[in-house]
Amino acid sequence: QAQLVESGGGLVQPGESLRLSCAASEFTLNYYAIAWFRQAPGKEREGVSCISSSGGSTNYADSVKGRFTISRDNAKNTVYLQMNSLKPEDTAVYYCSAGQYCTSTNFVYGMDYWGKGTLVTVSS
Repeated sequence: QAQLVESGGGLVQPGESLRLSCAASEFTLNYYAIAWFRQAPGKEREGVSCISSSGGSTNYADSVKGRFTISRDNAKNTVYLQMNSLKPEDTAVYYCSAGQYCTSTNFVYGMDYWGKGTLVTVSS
């Protein structure tokens, strides 16, 4: 069954780093734009970052700009989200999704696949 699987979440202290991975199974990520979005308890979903299918274009939410970096390794069929200088307000479940192209709000248009999420908790 074609799916996306996120991994790499965990509990970290403020200022620390995590790298999330989004791996595709049973389909090829190469043709898709990939977005990471997050949802914290009681809050709306927030588009965090998006990368074009070629990797040539990346976008970030203002809340993570300068701290997070999205990248892709099409040979490994995986997209990454490097998160540095984490803050308590970054605490959320992080999801990746695959679609046709990135939107201005850092989601993907025409979302064909999405994962079940990985929990990131930033707390001292």
